[in-house]
Amino acid sequence: YCYIYHKSYMQMIEFIKKLNQTNFLEFILTAFSDDPAKQPLLFFLLLFIYLTTMVGNLLIILTCISNVCFHSPMYYFLSNLSLIDLCLSSTTVPKMLVDIQTGNTTISLNNCVIQMYLFICFSGMETLLLPIMSYDRFVAICLPLSYLSIMTPKFCACLVASSWIFAILSAQIHTILFLQLSFCEDSKIPQFFCDIGPLLKLSCSDTHINELFIFIEGGLVVVVSLICILVSYILIGYSIVRMPSTIGKFKAFSTCSSHICVVLLFFGTIIGVYLCPSNSHIAERDKAAAIMYTVITPLLNPFIYSLRNSHLTGSLRKTIQK
Repeated sequence: YCYIYHKSYMQMIEFIKKLNQTNFLEFILTAFSDDPAKQPLLFFLLLFIYLTTMVGNLLIILTCISNVCFHSPMYYFLSNLSLIDLCLSSTTVPKMLVDIQTGNTTISLNNCVIQMYLFICFSGMETLLLPIMSYDRFVAICLPLSYLSIMTPKFCACLVASSWIFAILSAQIHTILFLQLSFCEDSKIPQFFCDIGPLLKLSCSDTHINELFIFIEGGLVVVVSLICILVSYILIGYSIVRMPSTIGKFKAFSTCSSHICVVLLFFGTIIGVYLCPSNSHIAERDKAAAIMYTVITPLLNPFIYSLRNSHLTGSLRKTIQK
């Protein structure tokens, strides 16, 4: 990472200088529907989803912060996940709402690069945070007597900070490599936001290095994260089976089921979009998958975690009343 970063830094500066002298400054994002009759319905539907996402995730963050009962590693990671979902949704949905309302789907190159950077950053953070949460559940169920000594506040903060640092550095390298590309006259992006995959297809330059870095770095992160999650839940499942109490088995399973649903929902769409061969991609299918992990997943996460946790649900009600 450091080698690529230092090697590309001066080239990025030169590119930015050239960027101010070029006339090519805009991309055209592909809207969901060109039918004017469907635009108002689509706008209010997205607005409702976005507001619900904001309120749901903010309530979880406020509840975990204000209630001393939730000052534990599990809820510390959950509040960080809610913060990431809030930021991830805010990276794409407001621009979509503006595009639908105004009918203008163009975006400047500078704004497109910023949106791409933020999307890579926040999606990378979520990819790394989910295995951390599975490790927390593994320690809580398989090593309950050592839980407090292992999952100390300092260790939990280091885990979260390391995921943020890695995601920021990864997004920065992707952005630096992208800024070195030149683009043809075809500026129509077959996506509703500036995603790095569709952007690379518009480039007139050789994008093999960009695609190789996406496949290697993204593949390693996703595969390693999935392996960590899989190993954690295999060991958790073995421990649950060995529990003598049926109530204990149900309680242990209920604390993990919410996380399993989020993992399947998030990683299933990420793998389908970024790790499948590029010639197998279909624009409409990629849009539907992108909707899942940029809009639907941040919306469902608060409901998935709160509905499976009666204690959290009761605290959320008290927070709303306050």
